Amino acid sequence: QQRDKLRQYQKRLSLGLERERALARQLLRDGKKEKAMLLLKKKRYQEQLLDKTETQISNLERMVQDIEFTQIEMKVIEGLKIGNECLNKMHQVMSIEEVERIIGETQDAVEYQRQIDELLAGSLTEEDEDAILEELNAITQEQLELPEVPSEPLPEKIPEVSPIKNRPKAELVAAS
Repeated sequence: QQRDKLRQYQKRLSLGLERERALARQLLRDGKKEKAMLLLKKKRYQEQLLDKTETQISNLERMVQDIEFTQIEMKVIEGLKIGNECLNKMHQVMSIEEVERIIGETQDAVEYQRQIDELLAGSLTEEDEDAILEELNAITQEQLELPEVPSEPLPEKIPEVSPIKNRPKAELVAAS
């Protein structure tokens, strides 16, 4: 609001400066040099006020920017605060001791299962192992059944068969 009021004040001063400059010219034409000098001094003072007003406006704008940035910083800090509280609550629920206890229980369970596996693997006797090998051989033999071999002796010479193109046409027609 102050910035806007200062801008309005600047506009009034600028308009007044233009009028006084025109009035000073008129006074010089009329031969009233001292009054024109006094009016120009007043104009110079108002120009200095105008410069001060510009500096004040600049300071106000800088302050507004600083306030806006501080508001953003406050929101960031509030977000960090909420996040920190959330992390603390999560740490209360899941403490280091609790995590170490869970890891220890898991390792114990894995070790227990390994011991069970060793017991089961080591419980076979020599006789059991022999029985397993015999069963494996029996299964292998079943899978390797070979076709029967004919008992008749093989012929000494294989009869020759003439190719199709050497046959007479009548024989080809009859064959089909």
